[in-house]
Amino acid sequence: MALGREYRAALAAADRFLHAWQSQDQETGLLMLSDSAKRHASEDELAEFFAAGPGAAYEIGRGKQMKGGRFAFPVTLYLAAAAKEHSPSPRYSVMVITRSGKDDWVIDRLP
Repeated sequence: MALGREYRAALAAADRFLHAWQSQDQETGLLMLSDSAKRHASEDELAEFFAAGPGAAYEIGRGKQMKGGRFAFPVTLYLAAAAKEHSPSPRYSVMVITRSGKDDWVIDRLP
């Protein structure tokens, strides 16, 4: 299956957002959120989300195109392990990326 330009752009946006999460760059991550996503999370929840800790990692699975120029990507987040744990616990979720202008993409649903 050939991946279209829109799919690649949405996937790149998902990767940029999750890199901001991984590097605890809340400012960059917040700039990528849609108004809807911001309304569904409190400031404290967003701060906690971006405090992934050192050693955090992520995987992005094959996405699916949805109606309205949206894409859903399954993601696995590996949170930093507590000192007494040997490995991080994975968190499975789906993030939704939406077109927001000609070449702009926003995160419409947090993982």
